[in-house]
Amino acid sequence: MIFPNIDPVFLRLGPLEFRWYGLMYICGFVAAYFIILSGVKRKGLPLNRDQVADLIFTVAVGVILGGRLGYILFYNFDFYLAHPLKLFAVWEGGMSFHGGLIGALLASIYYVRKFKLGFYPLADLGFLAAPVGLGFGRIGNFINGELYGRVTDAPWGIVFPTGGPLPRHPSQLYEAFLEGPIMFLILYQVSKRVRCDGVVVWSFIALYGLFRFLVEFVRQPDEQLGFVVGGLSMGQMLSLPMFLLGVAMVCYRCRRGKVS
Repeated sequence: MIFPNIDPVFLRLGPLEFRWYGLMYICGFVAAYFIILSGVKRKGLPLNRDQVADLIFTVAVGVILGGRLGYILFYNFDFYLAHPLKLFAVWEGGMSFHGGLIGALLASIYYVRKFKLGFYPLADLGFLAAPVGLGFGRIGNFINGELYGRVTDAPWGIVFPTGGPLPRHPSQLYEAFLEGPIMFLILYQVSKRVRCDGVVVWSFIALYGLFRFLVEFVRQPDEQLGFVVGGLSMGQMLSLPMFLLGVAMVCYRCRRGKVS
């Protein structure tokens, strides 16, 4: 299959360019707003529409700053040390999920302390909404033709513009499916069936760690890093602890059985 050569810029207005990748982020945050707002009303949390919008903005800043810093530190530190002005060129790509997760957590902690709210009741809603944004983001990666998979002879292999002449796994779409609708449906069922605060948060962390670890077996490692330890990529080295910690914390939270 030949890559559908989609222009990464969907709208040009003079010198301004609007990219699909950025639009995917916006779609994810808008969807998160409505999911969290619905959950706030259902749980009776003391937040109005403006405060939920403020929460989304705060977390968005955390995701973008954390994602950028995470990519620089985990994946390409030497390059950015040599080209410091590239630190701000986020439109060229270069975001790390793991860094974005840390940024989102720090932003959430700041927000709940500001409004004197319980962390887990609100975080459960935020992490329930997160898969929607992840799914959109992976579609943005596919449109950009980046983060593709390893060479394959599978009939659905795709020849990517920057991936050489051989077909490769469309690993972005694998991740979009697993980290998007599949994870959302699982977390939605968890939120309905398990009444312990924090279980959705840690279920998300465990599921993401598992899905990312598995997909990395067919995803092309970052060129500047290759395999890090024993045939494992940097993504796997960061995701395996997430899975183990997430499973342990789900068991711990369920054992406590605390509900706000």
